[in-house]
Amino acid sequence: MGEEKGKLESIREWIIENKLRAVGSLWASGIVGSMAYNWSQPNMKSSVKLIHARLHAQALTLAALAGAAMVEYYDHKSGAKVERVAKFLEIHGHGHKN
Repeated sequence: MGEEKGKLESIREWIIENKLRAVGSLWASGIVGSMAYNWSQPNMKSSVKLIHARLHAQALTLAALAGAAMVEYYDHKSGAKVERVAKFLEIHGHGHKN
C-alpha cells in the first residue's frame, strides 16, 4: 500500500493508541499554562491562582475526554476498531485456526 497518510490521520491514530497519555499531557499543559497566566495577574492571592489553574485544567481534561469519546465512537461506527482488534489477535496468536 503505497498510500501516504495525512498528518491529521496520523495524529488521530496516535490519539487512538495513546488516549490516556494524550489526556494526561493535555491536563499537564493546561495546569502549566494556566498557572503561568495566573501568576502574571498581580492582584490575586496564590490560593485563587491555584484554584483557577485547576479549574482550567479540569475543563481541558473534560474536553479531551469528550474528544477521545468521539474518536472512539467514530472508530466503532466505521469498523476501524474491529480491524485493529483482529490484527492484534492475529499477531499475538489468539486468532482462530481453520
